Formats: sequence, C-alpha cells, structure tokens
Amino acid sequence: MEPISRRGALTLGGLGLVGIAVGGVGLLWSSSSARTAQPLAGEKLREPPELRSANGRLQLRLDAAQGTVEIGGRSATAWSFNRGIPGPTLRLKAGDWLGLTLHNGLDKPTNLHVHGLHVSPEGNGDNPFVMVEPGETFDYEYQLPADHPPGVFWYHPHHHGFAADQIFGGLYGAIIVEDPETIEAVRERVLVISDITVDGQGHIPSVSPMEQMMGREGELVLVNGQVNPRLSARPSERERWRIVNACVSRYLRLQLDGQRMQLLGIDSGRFATPRTVEDIVLTPGNRADLLVTMVDGTAVLETQPYNRGSAGAIMGGNEQPRSGTAAGRARLATLTVTGESVAAVPEVPVQPTPRDLRGSAVTARRELTLAMGMGGMGSGGLMSFTINGQEFDGERVDIMVEAGSVEEWTLTNTSSMDHPLHLHVWPMQVVGADVGGSDPAIWRDVVNVPARDQVRVRIAFDDFKGRSVYHCHILDHEDNGMMGVIEAR
Repeated sequence: MEPISRRGALTLGGLGLVGIAVGGVGLLWSSSSARTAQPLAGEKLREPPELRSANGRLQLRLDAAQGTVEIGGRSATAWSFNRGIPGPTLRLKAGDWLGLTLHNGLDKPTNLHVHGLHVSPEGNGDNPFVMVEPGETFDYEYQLPADHPPGVFWYHPHHHGFAADQIFGGLYGAIIVEDPETIEAVRERVLVISDITVDGQGHIPSVSPMEQMMGREGELVLVNGQVNPRLSARPSERERWRIVNACVSRYLRLQLDGQRMQLLGIDSGRFATPRTVEDIVLTPGNRADLLVTMVDGTAVLETQPYNRGSAGAIMGGNEQPRSGTAAGRARLATLTVTGESVAAVPEVPVQPTPRDLRGSAVTARRELTLAMGMGGMGSGGLMSFTINGQEFDGERVDIMVEAGSVEEWTLTNTSSMDHPLHLHVWPMQVVGADVGGSDPAIWRDVVNVPARDQVRVRIAFDDFKGRSVYHCHILDHEDNGMMGVIEAR
C-alpha cells in the first residue's frame, strides 16, 4: 500500500498554525464556527442489531456509505456501516469462520480491521495493506483459532491517512467472542462509546490542524449513537456490559457511583475471578467486559476528566485536550433501578489462568520510541509523529520477528502526551520491573505509554506469519506517521 501523507495539514506559520482547516475527508460542510446542534437526551437505550454465527460460520455484508443517520436523536449526515451508528454487533465463537464482504460506498478509499482478533494478517485476512477503492467490494475471510480467547473486540476502517476521519464519521461496530462456559447475567448490553461533533445543519465540521495534532475529541459523547440514554433494571439483577471505546482520541475514565461493578477483563485479557472496581480507564481502542449488580436508586454512567498531557512544550503554549479538563466530564447513560429485588445469580466460574510470558525465554529485546515534535530542516516546518525516528512507510518493514518466538519490547514515550500503542494480531503482556513477579498476567492489545515514561511488554508471535502494523491509537497521530510495519517469518 502506498502511504498517504496528511502532514500538510500540520504546517506551522511564524506565529502558530496556519489558519486553514482540513475537512474530515468528504465531511467538510460548514465552518468550524458553526454551533453544535442540540441533541435529544434521555431516550431509551438502543443496541445495534446482532448477527450470530451458526454451525461455525458467520457470513455478512457491510456497506460503508455516507447518508442521513440519527445521532443523539437528530438527523445528521455522517458515515455508517449498514446505515447504523454503530454498525451491527458480530457474535462469534472460538474456531468460527467469519466471511465479510465490504462494499465501499464512500468517495475515498477504505478497508477494515478486526481490532483485537487473533487472526491471520495475510491475504484476505486482517490485512491493513488492503485498499478498497470507492465503488469497489472486497471479500474478507477470517478463521478464529480453536483456543481464541473470549471477550469484546471491534471493527473499523484502517486505511492509512483516513482512519481518524472515517471512524470519527461513524464507521465502527462491536465483535463479541462468546465464553466457552456461560457467565450468568439477567441481560447483556453492548455499549459502544464514541464522540463526534455535529453542527447546526447536521453536518460534521472541519477538523483544525490543532485538533489533529492534539488528537481530535468530539463535542458529543455517544453511547450507541445516543446522548445520555436511559437504562432500567431491578435491584440485585446482574447485567453484563460489553463496553468499547471507539473514540478517535478520547480516554474514558468510567464511573457508575452507587452500583457494584466487577471487571472480568480488558481487551482479550481476563482475570481468574472478577475484580471489584470503582472506575475503569479505557484508552482509545480498549474494551471492558463488566458485570454490574444493581442497587436500588438512580446512577449515572459518567466519564471523568483524564489528563493525557498537552502539546505545550511543542507548540509554545499549554493547551490540553478537552477530556483532561472539567469539560471532559460527560454523562454517558442514566440507570434507574427500582422494583422488587430478584434472587442472586450464581458466582462467576473461575476463568482459565492466562498465559504468563514472564517465565518464557526471550529471543529478542527491542526498544520503540514514540515521539512528536517539529520536523527537521527538510520537512518545511511540519509536525513530526514518529516511532524510532521514522514516519510510516508501507513499503518498509521496520521489525522482522521469528514466528513462534517471544520478544520483549520497551516502549518509551519522549513526548508530553500519552500514546496508546496498538499491535495488530498478537496481544501484548504488560510486564513490570520484576519480570519474575507473581501478580496475575495483564494482557492488552492497546497499551498506554504515559508521557515521558516507559512500559515493557512481552509478545508471543504464535500461530501466524505475515505483515501487519503497530501504531498509536490516537488515530490522528497514526494517520500522520506514528505507525510501523512488522513481519513475522
């Protein structure tokens, strides 16, 4: 795939950013000064339609198109899969085949990434180098391994240069891989959290260079395309909430005061027994598998401010992303618990102990340095988003690994903003300074690397060969260069 550069959007003038806004790829409708349309809040929660595998297979078609959709109870012009925001939820089991026909009804190239699934990156699999031109169709085919972990995953476009625009515009949906042994709950809810800005004419306004540099955050935070929807339950009911952070850049620090929350796991990681939590932090791309045991009363699912840093040191100012300020607090959904209490449900069965790579032989150790700053002399003063000093080049292989090996990577962030690193195909185990520690293994496919800090991970390159990518999941940063190519041979 030929890399598409959008760094021209980040050209700097003598006193700051050039005052030319870059539109959201086909979504430039009005000036950035247009007022945001007032959404309708408090509607009953709606969940996307579900498509389930049968006899070991799920076959479907996804149509990516621009059109009129409902966002926050108002009509808006946006992008969507199958005319819904989110797109349909896909339910699979370990060992299943997933056949997916993607039709590109957009006016820009696109493709599809099944985020977090441990499947082949080659050919018609989870191949980020596929490019589906406008009007064209591509048939994806994935097979989940028989031992694929259960959990919450998701799908979204991943064409370099356009990923942030297309996801911000409404192209995303959830994937559930079912548990081999049922975890009992009165009901299950899929909650896809995203953010977007919609102006008074129902259009998505242009994205400024500063927003791209910081990582754009929408003025509306949505749950399944709704603003602060209503949920209802009875005391002592246990619900299972499958939560996806589909935001392009926003970190979610989730709280549900007054209710009992137990975390089963994040991403494909799973605890042996549920952990009682007061809040959960999900970086862009993370997912949470949560049990909520209902307590009488009204509670609000909120996202609290999360400080992911600022670009002040780079830009000569001190501007901070919206989510790091008081404005970052948002009501996501309102839960009302009333009526007669129900009988308690059985305890959650003990989950299989996740693999622990801390005792494995390491075949290679690598350092990945995530950096952002001003470009060099030959860059024309452009912003630079790099890994190990290089911007993305789809024709270059940055890391070559041996299939079946275990590697340890030290992830270093030299910038003043957090960067969540995502590795396709192969999940990462976060390891501390005490590699031989006895704490439970922590697995993620998106690992946050705090500003001016380091994180170490170990990766088992099992099951598959081929080329894929790793990148910052603040997708404006990825689109502008913070991504590398990895090949397993």
